[in-house]
Amino acid sequence: MWPSVRPCRIFAYTQPTDMRKSFQGLLALVQQVFVEQDPYSGSLFVFVNRRGNYVKILMWDRTGFVLYAKRLERGRFVFQGNEDAQELSEKALRLILDGIALGGRRGLG
Repeated sequence: MWPSVRPCRIFAYTQPTDMRKSFQGLLALVQQVFVEQDPYSGSLFVFVNRRGNYVKILMWDRTGFVLYAKRLERGRFVFQGNEDAQELSEKALRLILDGIALGGRRGLG
C-alpha cells in the first residue's frame, strides 16, 4: 500500500472529515488536531468521511505529500474507542482498511 519504508507512526482523526479536502486542507487539519506531531515525519494521518465508507491517508515521503484514498463498496471503517484522535498500530490500520471492525465503537447508523 505505502512505500517500502514503514511509517513512523499512524494517527487517525475519527471525526467526520470533509473529503473534498486535498493536500493543503488535510495538512491544516493535521496541524490543528495533532499539534505535537510533525506532519513531515513520515507518519500516516488517517481521515474518514461522515458515512464512514471513505478514508484518506496523508503522508510525507521525503519529497512531497502523498494522498491515499479508499472507499468501501459495503460496510464502514470502524475505529476502536471513542477518542477523536488516536494512534493506531499498522496491523489495526490494515484491519480497518479491510473493513474489519476492531470493536468498541459501532458503525454510524
